[in-house]
Amino acid sequence: MPSITSCRSEARVVTVQRFREFKMPDVGEGLTDAEILKWYVAPGDTVTDGQIVCEVETAKAAVELPIPYDGVVHELRFTEGTTVDVGTPIISVDTAPAAPPEQPAAPGDGPSSGERQPVLVGYGVSDEPARRRTRKPEAATATAPTLPLNGHATPAEQLTKQWAKPLATPPVRKLAKDLGIDLAAVVPTGPDGVITRADVHAAVAPAPAEPPAAVPVPVPAPAPAPDPTAPVRGDAARETRTPIKGVRKATAAAMVGSAFTAPHVTEFVTVDVTRTMRLVEELRADKEMAGARVNPLLLIARALLVAIRRNPEINAAWDEQNQEIVLKHYVNLGIAAATPRGLIVPNIKDADSKTLPQLAAALAELVGTAREGKTSPAAMSGGTVTLTNIGVFGVDTGTPILNPGESAILAVGAITLRPWVHKGKVKPRQVTTLALSFDHRLVDGALGSKVLADVAAVLEQPKRLITWT
Repeated sequence: MPSITSCRSEARVVTVQRFREFKMPDVGEGLTDAEILKWYVAPGDTVTDGQIVCEVETAKAAVELPIPYDGVVHELRFTEGTTVDVGTPIISVDTAPAAPPEQPAAPGDGPSSGERQPVLVGYGVSDEPARRRTRKPEAATATAPTLPLNGHATPAEQLTKQWAKPLATPPVRKLAKDLGIDLAAVVPTGPDGVITRADVHAAVAPAPAEPPAAVPVPVPAPAPAPDPTAPVRGDAARETRTPIKGVRKATAAAMVGSAFTAPHVTEFVTVDVTRTMRLVEELRADKEMAGARVNPLLLIARALLVAIRRNPEINAAWDEQNQEIVLKHYVNLGIAAATPRGLIVPNIKDADSKTLPQLAAALAELVGTAREGKTSPAAMSGGTVTLTNIGVFGVDTGTPILNPGESAILAVGAITLRPWVHKGKVKPRQVTTLALSFDHRLVDGALGSKVLADVAAVLEQPKRLITWT
């Protein structure tokens, strides 16, 4: 037979588990907070395990959060647009909405015959039949004690004084005792003459002081009328201020850290990519590439992977804490993507081991997910080398900044038709400029030049994609 202690403990556990709190998870790698972008549920809505309840934006991406249990939404702890620390409850769910609330037993509702019920803690359950305790006489029928005379007061007056104690609850009595107030001197305002806490505080409140004499206040001189010829400054209409947060804040911090930590060196080369552009058209008509998204960026990515295979030392990282150079035997190829929330760099895991159709599919999925703002934090971590296409904006070249933890980034400029010396004659050719930035702690000029020259050679003669692999 369980004791009353265990019964109460079980009841308490059920009560606690009924309302489950879902805390803001760490959806990335060490992220400390996230902003609630949108709620998909409201209090009173029924939710199921795995249902998306809100969308949050971390320093890396926008992420949809599923609820891990069934129930009815009890409360949304934060409004949209609020930044919440990881580990803070954001929503509570009633996981047992059909369970009736516990009600105290009504007077007279005792146990059924033959059923033993738990009694007070520490006394167990008695096997003896219950015994009634003799009821004490009511106060109204109690015999008044004989009181000694006190001055001129009669015994009846003393009896009245003895039983006419001020009415107040124990907490109020303690308050009056702490404040040194005699309850007999307090005017009660509560029902049936009960003294309230406000009555006690009113008894200790000082009498209102005399209002101070009015002091004349000097009237300020009227402001000069504005000059109608002066220009009107409308700051609200002239400027728009946007809080720095989410992806843009993280990108800014990463770029500042990278620019002032790794010594950047950038090299440039201009290359004739006419044959590569012809190969793009041929692959688009190839049956084996049917359904794949074939564009110049796909072949440039393949050319970069070939150059890394020929010069693996470029695929490394500088470990400042352990004072080590970490050579990566895999390539997680980052692709810089411009989104409404800012620039993000998701990466294709193990891009070096993929075939051309597989690389095309992975590239298309990566770009599509980024544009929809659904890139997961895991897809943006662990990159080793980055490729950025600034040519889509009509830019010829630039000096890209390294992603933190990476040793190289290749920028591709616009592919334009230019006069070019080809086979001893000036002809119109499709030309682009490549810019390779690298960490000079890891990559010296010779290694950086070899990698850039190999990429250019593959794009100039795409058949090297076969002969060099």
